[in-house]
Formats: sequence, structure tokens, C-alpha cells
Amino acid sequence: MRFVKRITFPSTFEIALLLSLVVFICALSWTKPEGASFLVYGYSVLGFWKAGFWDLLEFTMQMVLILVLGHTLALSQPVDKALRKLSGTITSNTHAVLLTGGMAMAGGYLNWGFGLVLGAILARKIGESAQEKNISINYSLVAASGYLGMLVWHGGLSGSATLKVAESGHFLQEVIGMIPIDQTIFSPFNLIVNLILVLLLLVLMFWLSRKAYRRKKLPSCSSFYMEEAVEEDKTGLVLGSLMAFLVLGEILANRGSNWSFVDLNFVNFALLALGLLFFASLKSFLSALSHAVKGATDIIIQFPFYAGILGMMKYSGLLVLLAEDMVGKSGPDTFPFLSFLSAALVNLFVPSGGGQWAIQGPVMMEAASKMGLDIPKMIMVFTYGDQLTNMLQPFWALPLLTITGLPAKEIFKYTLYFFLVAALVFGFSIWMWIS
Repeated sequence: MRFVKRITFPSTFEIALLLSLVVFICALSWTKPEGASFLVYGYSVLGFWKAGFWDLLEFTMQMVLILVLGHTLALSQPVDKALRKLSGTITSNTHAVLLTGGMAMAGGYLNWGFGLVLGAILARKIGESAQEKNISINYSLVAASGYLGMLVWHGGLSGSATLKVAESGHFLQEVIGMIPIDQTIFSPFNLIVNLILVLLLLVLMFWLSRKAYRRKKLPSCSSFYMEEAVEEDKTGLVLGSLMAFLVLGEILANRGSNWSFVDLNFVNFALLALGLLFFASLKSFLSALSHAVKGATDIIIQFPFYAGILGMMKYSGLLVLLAEDMVGKSGPDTFPFLSFLSAALVNLFVPSGGGQWAIQGPVMMEAASKMGLDIPKMIMVFTYGDQLTNMLQPFWALPLLTITGLPAKEIFKYTLYFFLVAALVFGFSIWMWIS
């Protein structure tokens, strides 16, 4: 037992370094030309790593912005006022759990950074409101429900993979072409899966909220950002209005289309416009933005290493080799389900959906193309696996744990239930598609 307690799980950055080493060894072992020395070819593979290191700079910036701008929006005064009002309406434990879970899923579907912070702040405010009113609630379950945005985000409006493949010139365009969001996010397949998932999660939360629990005192927590009072400054309101006008103009100009204009850049532009409008003051917006940027540190430093991994796989020929091996060992009837399981597993080690797509997406799409599978559905299969195991690993839960003041074990004893229900929904949906 003492030995187990001494074990330290590696950080996500250390895992990125470990994955880089694993891919280097695989490329060196499996793609070395006959007659070439390991030393010389090893240097070549390092060159592939360096060549790919900056290939995803645009994608990196897009991922940073979609997290930071969503997080900033959740810290704005209009959102804070709305959450205070909502938290004051609770009358019971069931009400508290369903309200928190429902709002977290709605927020996560709109934007994953927004939903993550929204669920955490709402859970905390509900805990404080319940304590003031002397209403008994299962605070651990309420907090766990506030994490549910991370179970629906990749099938929603800020999905890394779905929005990236809708862009012109994305890094997999030569393999799968451009895929607009009406074939992925707004496809009947995804909408039905999401509807079933949300309904079953609400039923599960209702059932869990009725079970006996031990009432606990609201734990103390680290303070989270509160909008600072500044001098009257309407620069943000003017700039945000101008940007919102451009967003609305693009929507109207493309009405009746297949939503092909909606990509990561469009979403980030809209989020920036909305954030400026909500804060009105440019100084207040920048203050909240500087706070939110801290949560993007891991993305900023890790994505170049993911790009380096992709460079080694791409330029050494390992990518094609792995894809051909997948095709040879599986078939159209089994590959989608195996891809779902592998995406769920890889997410435990690469918790960034964008980073995981950069590494795993090329292999999956290459193999799926060779098998003649429905590419948009295969993209959704990847997203389901990626978001599923968020319920088991603590990386993205850190902001929620900080704001609610709870240890990880207090929420993961409930998110395990969410994981099991989602696994059944996703697994059954994929089985129905391929059967």
C-alpha cells in the first residue's frame, strides 16, 4: 500500500514526451530502409520530428482561443448574474443536480471551455445557496454533474475534429477532403445520439439524486476570478458590435447553405465578439482573458510535440504502415468499433481532443478511406471515444475541483456512472450503424 501511495502519475506533458519517444522507436524499427544504419536513420527520424514540429501552429492557436474565449465568456457579468439567479431557485437535491447537469451539458455543447467553467461556477453557487437556505444537497453529485459538458462537447459546436475538417486546407484534406458540419455536428446520426445521451443522463442524475447520501459542510475553495470594477469604458461594446455585425452578415449571406462556412476560425471570431459585448469594457475583458489564458498553458506547450509526433509518422511512412496494418487486421464491420475504443483509450493519455486528432486522426482516416467507410460518421466515432473517457481522467476536471473545493475522488465516484451510460449509448449507436 505504501508503494502504491508513492507512485506518481506522469503529467500530460511528460506523457507527450513519452509518446514522442515511443513513436521515434517505432519509426526507427519499422521504417528503416534496408542497409541503412540505425544511427544515420535515427538522425533522419529526428529530422522528421523537427520538420513536423511547427506544422500545427495554426491549429494550436485555434485550440488555445476556443478554450480561452469560452472560459472568458463564462466569467462575464451577464453570465455571473444569470448563474446567481438560477442557483437561488433550487428547492431540493434533485433540482440542484438536474439544473447543474443540464446547464453544464448545454454550455458544453455550445463551447467546451464555456461549459467547463460554467458547470463549475454554477455547482459552487448552488452549494452556497443551499447552505444559506439550509437545503440538504449532495454537493459531490452536484459538482460531478457540473462536469458533464465534457461528455458532449466534441459532438457539439466547438468540436476540434469536426470544425477542423470543415476548413479549407486542413491537414487531412488530401485524404478526406473538406467535410462541412451538416455532415458531422448537424448530421441526423449525431443529433439522435446526442438526444438519447442527454435524456439518459438526465434520468441517471434523477436516480442518483434520490439515493441516500451523507450531508457535508461546503468545503473551502481557491478563489476564482470575479470581474473587476473599472472606469466606464465602452470600447469593447463598440468593437464587439462591429464583429457581431460581421458574424450575422456571414450567416445571412450563407443561409440555405450546408453550413460549410462554420469552422474553427468562424467560431472563435463569434466567441470574441460575444465576449466583448458581454464585458462591454475592453479593460474588463482583457483582465478576464489574462486569467483564462492560464488554463491554456498545457495546450500551448504540448501541441508542438504532438505535431512532431505527426511529423515522424508522416514523413517516415509509419502513418501509412499503421493504416495498412489496421486494414489488414480488421474490416468495415469491426473497424468503427475498434476505432471508438482506441480513441477512448488514447484520450486517457492525450486529454486534448485537438492533440489527439492530430495524432490519431490521420491513421484512422487513412484506414477508413481504404475501407470505403463513411468518413463523416468515422469522425463522429472518434469524437465519441475522445469525450467518453473524460469522465475517468482528471485533467480537464482541475478547474472544477479548484472552484468547488472537492477532491477528485468525490466527483469520480459519480462520473463513473456517467461513463457507463455514455459507453452504452455510443457503443450501441456504432453497432446500429455498422450492422
